[in-house]
Amino acid sequence: MISNKMQTLVANSSVIRAMFEEGKKLSDIYGEENVFDFSIGNPSVEPPETIKAVINDILNEESPNLVHGYMNNSGYEDVRDAIAEHINKKDGLNLTRENLIMTCGAAGGLNIILKTLLNPGDEVIAFAPYFGEYKNYTENYDGKLIEVPTNIETFEPDLDALKNAITPKTRALIINTPNNPTGVIYSEELLKNLGELLDSKQKEFNTSIYLISDEPYREIIYDGAKVPCVLKYYRNSFIGYSYSKSLSLPGERIGYIVANGQMDDFDDVMSSLNVANRILGFVNAPSLFQRVIARSLDAEVDVNIYKKNFDLLYNSLIDMGYSCVKPNGTFYLFPKAPIEDDKKFCNDAKQFNLLLVPGLLLVVQVILEYHIVYLMIKLKVLYQHLKN
Repeated sequence: MISNKMQTLVANSSVIRAMFEEGKKLSDIYGEENVFDFSIGNPSVEPPETIKAVINDILNEESPNLVHGYMNNSGYEDVRDAIAEHINKKDGLNLTRENLIMTCGAAGGLNIILKTLLNPGDEVIAFAPYFGEYKNYTENYDGKLIEVPTNIETFEPDLDALKNAITPKTRALIINTPNNPTGVIYSEELLKNLGELLDSKQKEFNTSIYLISDEPYREIIYDGAKVPCVLKYYRNSFIGYSYSKSLSLPGERIGYIVANGQMDDFDDVMSSLNVANRILGFVNAPSLFQRVIARSLDAEVDVNIYKKNFDLLYNSLIDMGYSCVKPNGTFYLFPKAPIEDDKKFCNDAKQFNLLLVPGLLLVVQVILEYHIVYLMIKLKVLYQHLKN
């Protein structure tokens, strides 16, 4: 008999993942080219060509024991040095290797942060709609996820609602910018106001409240948009980053955590992150791809491909009468459902071999009338099916 907690998790397993599996079954029946899966964030743009060359160079040039061996649970020192220098140059910071932990993607990073921070019953706040696994990650460590609505017209955080949601048990706030699924990027002004609010609540309750910025889509941005660095606006802040989207390497599970050096109990926090990486079974981020990343910090995927697809789908949906906040980043759209029952709409779409995800799964009551459509590939066919 499996544990009670796992029975619940299995029963409520991700519908997005379930749709992905259903897509594979439909592909076996109708052919992959005739099934249009918009249910999971698997990049459709190939990794930069330089990645293949870098992998070959590392395997040929570096010691096999180095490339495939253990290292400090925080990751290779020279890799962390290179990433810190890259961030400093981009964002005008003064990070060192001591601010970084290499992780098994952003998901691994979020888990070791929450393992470090949470006591049973502690609260973690997330703005809805949000990436559904935040709830599971929080409950992994006996925390409670508190959902706070966003502005229904813009999907920007409602800071008044956040102010009312923070309690003495609030331990962390997770933000995701650019946001999955809305594509909204949080502005400097918003982050500044957010930091001031969290700081005032820390003083009110005499607690430490940590801001965790989940940023796997930081480089998937359009029309000259910029993603401000949260470390500049709040001292008790983390960034969780992944190369899954920026280099199209989701299966390699490589990313990092950056911790603000001014945060409360910084040394203890970093020691705990290091230990959590080990005891949760991650041990260390994949060795080979740490070496790859250190040589690929200026590489990037062709965002213009996503931009072309984005323009096609967004403009087509608007032309057909859909209502949708225009995003500045990610490869998702979050249009308003044309009927009240978003699950029925997604089920009806299956007759066209379209796999969509109902937004009911990602939102709180105030915005239940929305459903999610993931912007991936084959958008002309999607347009034809939706128009029909």
